[in-house]
Amino acid sequence: MIYQNIVIGAGQAGLSAAFHLQRRGLLPWQDYVVLDANPGPGGAWQHRWRTLTLGKTHAVAPLPEFPFDNQDSTRPASEVVSEYYAAFEREKNLPVRHGAEVQAVSYDSGIFTAQLADGSSARSRSIINATGTWTNPNWPSYPGRFDGPQVHTNGFIGPEQFTGQRVLVVGAGASATQFIVQLRAAGVDTLWSTRSEPDWRTPTANWGLQVEREVNERTRAGLPPKSVVGTTGLMLNPVMRQAIASGALVSRGKIDFLGPHSVHFADGSTEPIDAILWGTGFSHAHSHLRPLNLHTESGGILIGEDSVSAVELPGMYFVGYGASASTLGATRAGRKAAVAASKFLASVPV
Repeated sequence: MIYQNIVIGAGQAGLSAAFHLQRRGLLPWQDYVVLDANPGPGGAWQHRWRTLTLGKTHAVAPLPEFPFDNQDSTRPASEVVSEYYAAFEREKNLPVRHGAEVQAVSYDSGIFTAQLADGSSARSRSIINATGTWTNPNWPSYPGRFDGPQVHTNGFIGPEQFTGQRVLVVGAGASATQFIVQLRAAGVDTLWSTRSEPDWRTPTANWGLQVEREVNERTRAGLPPKSVVGTTGLMLNPVMRQAIASGALVSRGKIDFLGPHSVHFADGSTEPIDAILWGTGFSHAHSHLRPLNLHTESGGILIGEDSVSAVELPGMYFVGYGASASTLGATRAGRKAAVAASKFLASVPV
């Protein structure tokens, strides 16, 4: 069986793409399917720490024609968003296969083949890739050796992981700052390290458009997208202002090297620590696409003017990549990719 399209990933972008494929006439399970590595609905949201309540997240953009209103802001975002995605999959009759991890995608004579972890495969005439970043955390490397526990953002459960410990939090993004605020509130002693001065910003009226324009310029040049904070900066809200004033969010600067139970900063100072929490971001999870040879020498993928099409391979589309990595951008990109894929499919012989 050869599908017209395979969507890889059932997060915000993948579900939006699936909805719009169906809206444009593709039949679920016959013409297209969604392959998702997660055990159930929710995308990366299902893995977020329980202390991240909905009210503490950035705005969650609604899926198409499916309002996200009147939600309990005190509940864990992982629960609320997973339930919302599950309801969307069910009510829109989307053909989502959970637990279907795609390990490699190849292309030959107009047909894509997706090899799954269970040994099966699926073929299609086009692909919409929506794999996001959660499974590809950035783990920096520093001289020396640290013998204590180390946790990355995607392994953070809650402050109780670090009770009674002195924790070095590394990273200049929103996750790192939120971790520090949570840990301090739970009585955990923290230090903060960033490679450069934190870039605190107050959003302006056209802030979103400026960010999107900058990211699109990079992907159209085949450059890898910057980190989120490298593009957006850190949002300066009342909670963060208070944390800065208290001294909790004052960076000690760069790490020079690590000792078995200590951190040595570039300014020559040394501090004892018991654990490290790496809030150092993620890179796009594209290892399964390496057989397609789409990556440029700089590590990015050439994306067309429509912000979703792979320039080097007709029929290949990316959502949740570059400017569409935010939830709002992902929903819009899903529609763009579905429209582009439908036009492509109409132009090629069956």
